[in-house]
Amino acid sequence: MLLGREPWVFRDLTVPVEHHGSEYGGWTIYPQGLDPAAIVYSLGVGEDASFDRSLIRSFGVTVHAFDPLPRVEDWVRSQRLPEQFRFHRVAIAAIDGILTLHPPVDPSHVSHTVVASCSGNGPSLRVPARRLGAILQDLGHDHVDLLKMDIEGSEYEVLEDLLESSLPVTQLLVEFHHRFPGVGLGRTRRAIAALRSGGFEVFHVAPRGEISFLRRRG
Repeated sequence: MLLGREPWVFRDLTVPVEHHGSEYGGWTIYPQGLDPAAIVYSLGVGEDASFDRSLIRSFGVTVHAFDPLPRVEDWVRSQRLPEQFRFHRVAIAAIDGILTLHPPVDPSHVSHTVVASCSGNGPSLRVPARRLGAILQDLGHDHVDLLKMDIEGSEYEVLEDLLESSLPVTQLLVEFHHRFPGVGLGRTRRAIAALRSGGFEVFHVAPRGEISFLRRRG
């Protein structure tokens, strides 16, 4: 499947799928095994929680949503979100500490990025950051059933940390940001190859480049 300017990415397996969320903020998932006991992490909320709402409504899950931006926290507080939506104002990164995020080129957009070459004219932000393994410990979780990751260029380091730490994640949804200046397709290709070597298989590729993976059993 050729995705316009995206890299060549082929599915490794065919499974039943469902799309959840809006056209802008939606993702394609493998629904089997999702129930009220499932552990779901949503990295990168922005100002569209349609995916999280849909999972809560359809499966009764609790969604732990992570975003470090004050503007996103204000937006979340302005919404009438289900009680199963648990917001954490922290960045998920490959470090425990402070992360510098650069503003978007378009000030009307909310997303900030670690990629300095994508910076707009506004001020950078220093935000609290935690490694994914530390978050699991903080929340008392020993695995994640579904992990969605839209973190504006931080995904590469976080995925490396996930694989190096052998974190037990069953389903992984990632938006890769190789379109950002200075990132490039090669980095996404290497990340996908590493995920495949780590036991993840591609089961869906969206037209905009979001890729859905399942971890092989056994």
